[in-house]
Amino acid sequence: MKITIGLSLSITGEYSPMGRQAELAIRLFVADANASSALRVGGERCEFALECHDDASEPVRCAEIYRSLCGERRADIIFGPYSNRLARVAAPIVEQSGRVFVNHGGAGDELYEQGYKLIVGILSPASDYLRGFVRLLTQLKLWRKRVAIVASKTVFARAVASGFERAADDRAARRRGVRVRVKWNGAFDPASTPARLFPALTRNRVNALASAGSYEHDVAVMRAVAESRLNIPVLGCVAAGVARFASDLGELADGIVGPSQWEDSLEIEPALGPTPAEFARRMRTAGATDSPDYPGAQIYAAGLLTAAALAGAGGLDDAMLRAAFSDLRTTTMFGDFAIDRVSGRQLGHQMLLVQWHRGRKVIIIPESHDDSGSLDVPAGWRLILAGFEALRLSRPDDLDGDENDPDNPESDKDERDHD
Repeated sequence: MKITIGLSLSITGEYSPMGRQAELAIRLFVADANASSALRVGGERCEFALECHDDASEPVRCAEIYRSLCGERRADIIFGPYSNRLARVAAPIVEQSGRVFVNHGGAGDELYEQGYKLIVGILSPASDYLRGFVRLLTQLKLWRKRVAIVASKTVFARAVASGFERAADDRAARRRGVRVRVKWNGAFDPASTPARLFPALTRNRVNALASAGSYEHDVAVMRAVAESRLNIPVLGCVAAGVARFASDLGELADGIVGPSQWEDSLEIEPALGPTPAEFARRMRTAGATDSPDYPGAQIYAAGLLTAAALAGAGGLDDAMLRAAFSDLRTTTMFGDFAIDRVSGRQLGHQMLLVQWHRGRKVIIIPESHDDSGSLDVPAGWRLILAGFEALRLSRPDDLDGDENDPDNPESDKDERDHD
């Protein structure tokens, strides 16, 4: 029995670096699964086939592909495209066709707020991205953590910023002095925005700043802040989880933290499939020029989980398959898997927090430190290493006036929203 996985990926266009990596990974999964001869559905041995089309990073082209995959071409299993923008296009088409939608590439929370009955989320949603950054702030010995969030106006960025603000407003975070003092919502133009934004950062004595937007947005924000005289000790952005971040920012990347869906250095013994290190090695053998990033891990894990759900469902009926995904509690090299039975939102997977040190990413949450002592703590206020009990940032100007009262409302009087 042959089971065809149908999807589009961005082999060309804006998302092509991630799309090509995802294509390599899903082809690797199909080859690995077929070589193992382990997949059985209803007692019958099965093999996977792949029908992958280039959506060219274009929503119109993406929609055409998914109408075809759900219609005349009738793929057995539907995987989503890469990027939240394209997943928002594909999801309603697949849902209206009564098909399970395996969402490995769209992180938007709104995908799980539309009432779709057949979506299955593989990756953590956008609102979870910067929760680890807030957790990091609570561990630092800065009595008052005066935070700024610089977010673009995209749907994805708004979801990331909203999740960050909710985490910062949590009672535990507020008890440890976390306060969002400045919010910038909109485009970041390196030529004009600093003149409007930076005085607010100085006036509010911001000592932690997070950025959420496109990759280009985050890099522009981090470069402008790092090259300025603001001397903000804690910097974080979504883009810092991407491998090219260090090469694009150079030495300025050192110390910047960011969320990551997956790292090949993660130490885990999964119930399904290879370890992260084994997967990375297999990807390089298959032709990856660099160490694989999260898009490859996400889609390979989607393949492993789909095989497990198919075995549990005992057939290709979409309702039974969706129920099998709901019942599934397991781990892959991507991490834990469990979805909300109603919305399909991913609940089991936990975001990592990474930090750049001398050109390499280091996991700081959940791994707090490297017991071998191989990590050096670079000089400079931006450079932090979470988890060391002996290392907590403190500055004399953080211990004056209202700092002894974390709930003093006067300390929030200069907060500004910029639109």
